Amino acid sequence: MARDYYGILGVRRDASQDEIKKAYRRLARELHPDINPDPEIQERFKEINQAYEVLSDPNKRQMFDLGADPFGGGGAPGAGAAGFGAGFPFSDIMDAFFGGAGGSRGPRTRARRGRNATIRVELDLSESAFGTTRELVVDTAVLCEVCQGSGAASGTHPDTCDMCHGRGEISQVTRSFLGQVMTARPCPQCGGFGSIIQHPCQECSGDGRVRTRRTIKVRIPAGVEEGTHIQLAGEGEVGPGGGPPGDLFLEIVERPHEIFERHGDDLHCTVEIPMTAAALGTILTVETLDGPEDLDVRPGTQAGQVIPLYGRGIQRLNETGRGDLLIHVNVETPTRLDAPQEELLKELSKLRGEERPPGKFAPGQQGFFSRLRDAFNGR
Repeated sequence: MARDYYGILGVRRDASQDEIKKAYRRLARELHPDINPDPEIQERFKEINQAYEVLSDPNKRQMFDLGADPFGGGGAPGAGAAGFGAGFPFSDIMDAFFGGAGGSRGPRTRARRGRNATIRVELDLSESAFGTTRELVVDTAVLCEVCQGSGAASGTHPDTCDMCHGRGEISQVTRSFLGQVMTARPCPQCGGFGSIIQHPCQECSGDGRVRTRRTIKVRIPAGVEEGTHIQLAGEGEVGPGGGPPGDLFLEIVERPHEIFERHGDDLHCTVEIPMTAAALGTILTVETLDGPEDLDVRPGTQAGQVIPLYGRGIQRLNETGRGDLLIHVNVETPTRLDAPQEELLKELSKLRGEERPPGKFAPGQQGFFSRLRDAFNGR
């Protein structure tokens, strides 16, 4: 019976090459003969190598998926160290045990990129709508002017590490099932830098940077809103060893407005007018972000009606044009009337035939008896 190579490695049949490689490396470490000398474990180790040989090769994997013999009828792969066949990816075996560290990498630089930073900027609605310029005070790390980022005291320089001789790594010979293998790891004395700072700069303590407070002027574009992030490239803190600076991100926080409520690029507000003004029509003076403007309330305006003022909303971010100001009308019904007012309203109701109004139901708003009838009729 054909072996289930997917089951041997513990991966799905649609697993990617990366997933197959990771599964193989994990099992190879666990079942290595030097770690588990048990004969049964060694047989299991041969199985995972054979499974990986098939599944890591697109042609052999396709043959296996189609039910054919991936070894072309030749049975198991040719004999070799621990059952490795011809053409088996030897570099993957090395990576499984040594993490690809067999080659020399050389010393690493002390200069590293600085971290990004984020600060919150509070804006009024008008500042968000039209944009603004702000001066921001930030606490950050800047290049040390005494050592210019080297970390060494003035007049000195880093000394070559006497353990790795400036290579930043040391070689180590280990014994495995393949025999003696040479690997490299970072030098423990210099940390992989290849040099040692014997006399650190007193200003920055060898870090190559110092913390300070500085002021930057930024332009905030029109149309930003709550949660908008603005990236200022290279305005973050300088990296260790005088490395390039990171980025500064501005997170916009929008303060609530006493009149307007923002929805995207549109603004909403509510005005209250007397029922006489709603019936007869009137001219109202309303506030906008651009200043007071006249609003034409047409006769017969109903409660809840929305009157738009086009182009009086928020400037669209990175686009032309503005949103709208949408004014919601609330009609006030008087709760107290003096005698003359009451008589006038009664006279008006007679003229309009509304002394006993029949009432009108909007769609979906049934009366009590209609709902009761429908309940008995099973509707």
